[in-house]
Amino acid sequence: MTHQRSRDPDTLWDATFDPKVKPYYLWVTTIILCLTVVGIPIAILYVLFGSWIIQRHIDNLACTLTTRTLEIRKGIWNKSESTIPLEKITDLQMFQGPIMRHFGLRGFKVETAGQSAGPSGSLVNIIGIVDAVDFRKRVLDQRDALAERQYNRSHPSEPGSAPNQPESAPSTLAILTEIRDSLTRIESTLRKDES
Repeated sequence: MTHQRSRDPDTLWDATFDPKVKPYYLWVTTIILCLTVVGIPIAILYVLFGSWIIQRHIDNLACTLTTRTLEIRKGIWNKSESTIPLEKITDLQMFQGPIMRHFGLRGFKVETAGQSAGPSGSLVNIIGIVDAVDFRKRVLDQRDALAERQYNRSHPSEPGSAPNQPESAPSTLAILTEIRDSLTRIESTLRKDES
């Protein structure tokens, strides 16, 4: 099984991370450091101590799907926790570069409505979830199921059957009708003033 069920009743799935994430990060960073003359001495130190740093990163990495949110935790010294409401998620864009393909890894970018992620164009990136395609599908399916439940609550099939709807609350149709009538009166007044 690629994902394990958590004990929290709101948690649907906790993502597990592929052990190949560690050598992937080690290779990518070493290659980038070796591309510059200044980075070669740093690359030697990184090869010696990078494994420990990467393991700490992986130990602090978590991605959890709950009934209403996608929760992502990561970081070694500067830890960050992102709780993204499922209704705000527009897409989980999959990506896979050549080195990721070599290690059999995939990543995804969380894209949200109204995001302020800057030039990267995504709110959060995650690399190395086991069976990332299935995890992505589960997140999007849960988002769609949540949206459908919210729609059904706000648009009941029978009048008055909505949960927690007060008897005296005016219906949306009545409010819209009143707004339409007000706009019609305003238009009539404006036409009279133009004449």
